[in-house]
Amino acid sequence: MPDPLTENEQWILSFYRTSEINGALFFGRLARAMKPGPIQRDMTKHFADESQHAWYWTECINRMGAEPLKLSQAYQDKYLEAAGIPANIMEVLALTQTFEKRVIAQYARHSRIVDLQPEVLDTFNKIIDDEKWHIEWVGKALKSMEGEYGRDTIAESLERYRKVDEEVYGAILKEHEQRVAELMRGRGNHAEGKGPWPWPV
Repeated sequence: MPDPLTENEQWILSFYRTSEINGALFFGRLARAMKPGPIQRDMTKHFADESQHAWYWTECINRMGAEPLKLSQAYQDKYLEAAGIPANIMEVLALTQTFEKRVIAQYARHSRIVDLQPEVLDTFNKIIDDEKWHIEWVGKALKSMEGEYGRDTIAESLERYRKVDEEVYGAILKEHEQRVAELMRGRGNHAEGKGPWPWPV
């Protein structure tokens, strides 16, 4: 039997689960509304991945003898509050790219904890390829839109959402970072463990 989750660990894993659920709902609505084509196809796969990830975190928490916490708000909510509703599909994808990079950074930081519980590491390992693909397909889609929207306009949108990301981080994501830092201190290490994520944070 794995060691019981601490309150802090239960909160962090529940935070991931809630965020994946919100992502699935967001991308599912987009996929349903889009006209047929490559972007609709990839968005549908993205939606399916997010839904599966939510199940993986639910299963992980259950395997460790706990239940997911009901958290009132995920950081996707804060993104839309700070940035407003995207005006077109290009802005949707620019926001998505920024958001997905933040997810990768969060998972990378956590996955590098030394002696991470096998159940948690196994969950990160199941998610990694999907997250890599999310960044790749959105980046390619934005590149394909340069003729319609202009390279400079797309770059400006990405920069605007990057600033929104920093604002959202200060408003809600900081609690996640503080809790992960506390978890690292509790395990007697810093973010130097061997995790599955290759991205720098």
